[in-house]
Amino acid sequence: MKIVVIGGTGLIGSKLVAKLGRLGHEAVPASPSTGVNTLTGEGLAEVLTGAQVVIDVTNSPSFERSAVMEFFETSTRNLLAAEATVGVEHHVVLSVVGTERMPENGYFAAKIAQEQLIEKSGIPFSIVHATQFFEFVRGIADEATDGGTVRIAPVRFQPMAGDDVAQAVGRVAAGAPLNGRVETGGPEQFRMDEFFRDALAAWGDSRQVVTDPQATYFGSVPGERTLVPGDGATLGTIHYRDWLAKNTPAK
Repeated sequence: MKIVVIGGTGLIGSKLVAKLGRLGHEAVPASPSTGVNTLTGEGLAEVLTGAQVVIDVTNSPSFERSAVMEFFETSTRNLLAAEATVGVEHHVVLSVVGTERMPENGYFAAKIAQEQLIEKSGIPFSIVHATQFFEFVRGIADEATDGGTVRIAPVRFQPMAGDDVAQAVGRVAAGAPLNGRVETGGPEQFRMDEFFRDALAAWGDSRQVVTDPQATYFGSVPGERTLVPGDGATLGTIHYRDWLAKNTPAK
């Protein structure tokens, strides 16, 4: 089966291409570096010809509210239009756990808009909501840093490894369209402030984690369950302590 991975040279996309290839699929990475640009439509018709499935794991280069909305709406419209022309049978997109619980957040609002375009497209689809990746936890700490302190809300947090994200998305892509959503998260749930207190200690980072119920998460204050999946979610198998032993967190 030909599966085109939009964003296929990035963190999750490259893992997906490798995993799908090992399963015997013709997994084709598509990104600006391969001549495919979803914002302009360049290369879409060519790369999608003959594809049964398209997986979109692209991300906006800017998280500024208007920029991220423009990115997801424009790229998704162009991609869906090209898929309709060539007869793609299954559109899969990677989204975020909690989008509907924090719609005031600019990034989450843009992902909601993207999902709505997919639902209305008429193309069979599957939406995979994933929790935050282990690879980005250092970036979260940096975003929450105020001087020598890291201000973190005491809410639930269930991050997962990029390999587990790719596994979950690939499993959905190889199956029948859900015409709905599925959630995936890490194998362990933490209090977010406690997770980062332990994580910084493990990194040898001297910043102090301060528990702050009003601390924001990329611009919005998360609720108790905003960032964790509900019952019935597919859980990954890689624990943070094991991942950390093999990986240096992205800076």
